[in-house]
Amino acid sequence: MKRLLGLIVLLVLMLAACGSGEYETIAIDEVSAKQEAGYTVLDVREPYEYEEAHIAGAENKPLSALREEEFSGLPEDRQYVVICQSGNRSQEASAILHEAGYDVVNVSEGMSSWEGDVE
Repeated sequence: MKRLLGLIVLLVLMLAACGSGEYETIAIDEVSAKQEAGYTVLDVREPYEYEEAHIAGAENKPLSALREEEFSGLPEDRQYVVICQSGNRSQEASAILHEAGYDVVNVSEGMSSWEGDVE
């Protein structure tokens, strides 16, 4: 029984190590470090939400545009930290962008949890 359990654990670890090609998800308090490392913050809220307040230096590309495969203005050679208001839209946007070949990191929370400076 121990051997079977060990084999199952090993199999799970091997599958996890292979990765699913998914994107990384980070907490809101890791966003600044990613920005300092050269990532571009991509705010996927609607323009009126973005204009109310957004992280300094963030770019806006609404999820509604990404759903239509509207990627203009998003160079593929950049790394993006994807954020929204609560974490739901950024998750969908990250999946869309990842599928399109972009290097993305999703923020599990959103602007509702952001405590840093805003523009």
